[in-house]
Amino acid sequence: QLHLVESGGGLVQPGGSLRLSCAASGFNLDYYAIGWFRQAPGKEREAVSCITGSGGNTNYKDPVKGRFTISRDNAKNTVFLQMNSLKPEDTGVYYCAAADYYYCSRFVWRLDYPYWGQGTQVTVSS
Repeated sequence: QLHLVESGGGLVQPGGSLRLSCAASGFNLDYYAIGWFRQAPGKEREAVSCITGSGGNTNYKDPVKGRFTISRDNAKNTVFLQMNSLKPEDTGVYYCAAADYYYCSRFVWRLDYPYWGQGTQVTVSS
């Protein structure tokens, strides 16, 4: 059984920071690319960032470049998303997802990851 569980969301003021965690069970993250996605109210789900199985390559969507950092700790079977300088438009439900290593590509942002967590709410508001 493959499971992903997000945590770390909450309410933060603009300019603040949060660190999201994506804990995996039932499989080894070493063999998978992990993507972070978000869905703002009234909008479709969008990709945010991804990291390869080795952790050697990371990709970020333009709106979060320079503010978010994705990383992984394979010993803990966990992927993190450090979010700094948060803006109200970052508000949404954040999901992590796992897929074959090649899903995390600098050429294409894929949305069809086969394994998903339940999401964690991030609210940026004063």
